[in-house]
Amino acid sequence: MAKKIVAFGEIVWDILPNGKVLGGTPSNLVFRCNSLGEEGHLLSRIGDDELGHAALKQLEELNISDKNVQMDFEFPTGEVQVTFDENGESQYKVKEDVAFDHIEFSPEALKLAREADCLFFGLLPQRYGLSKNTIRELIKESPDSLHFFDLKLFEHFFDVKVVTQLLNSADVVRIKEKEIDFLANELNISFDSHDDFLKKVSEQYQIDLVIITLGKNGIKAYHRVEGLMSDAGYFVEMVDNVGSGMAFSAGFLHYYLNGNSLIDSLRFGNAAGALNTTMRGATAYFNKKDVLQFMKSTKQFS
Repeated sequence: MAKKIVAFGEIVWDILPNGKVLGGTPSNLVFRCNSLGEEGHLLSRIGDDELGHAALKQLEELNISDKNVQMDFEFPTGEVQVTFDENGESQYKVKEDVAFDHIEFSPEALKLAREADCLFFGLLPQRYGLSKNTIRELIKESPDSLHFFDLKLFEHFFDVKVVTQLLNSADVVRIKEKEIDFLANELNISFDSHDDFLKKVSEQYQIDLVIITLGKNGIKAYHRVEGLMSDAGYFVEMVDNVGSGMAFSAGFLHYYLNGNSLIDSLRFGNAAGALNTTMRGATAYFNKKDVLQFMKSTKQFS
């Protein structure tokens, strides 16, 4: 039976140098979860505007249900200006006070969270009171769900109190390598290696699993029982890395929620993220079979 994965947060239009595409961490995660055979649910909010109605149309084309996408008649649909640095890393500038900042705690949202095998959430929708309060309530009301915190930073928003609360609520946390130094400084964590950082975050916030995604160099993780583990990067020709983090997360959840070992789940997620970088954008289609074939045919760094 497919696992129910609920992704809470933003729907946005990513404004790229070559045009606009529907984006947002939660919608990208749901797309990947669905492509791997799971039951992804998007819990978000859009504006009653041109971009909002275009988003609904695009969600339909991507086979993402809009059943739990709320409509806002005051605030506009989210937008993100996306650029790339000299290393091909994506940079984001997010419009403030938009529809996804005002996701309501509804009976439908509560039912969805309580039935979820995994409740996935990020930092961006915690900028303002309504969405921030909604995810807190959903976390509290879904004790049997796996709580996955994707700690992706945005330059115009970081609140130590909010981040601390979310870390204390999470079972799994994913952190990008390039954001470790900033996080360590803000959270007063001194460390001398990736391994040390992973252990200290896990111990300080009582998190079962902390993951660092290392871009082309793969992943590292620390589990409170199983300890440290890692998987190397793959030799690939990168097109772009948009959506690669969500491909990793969806791949990991696909394996982990279905009872596979932790290391196998991390390896499958790592391969899914690497495969995603060989394609344009976050919603180029691939399935489980494609990931397994990629793992067989593509060499990893030693």
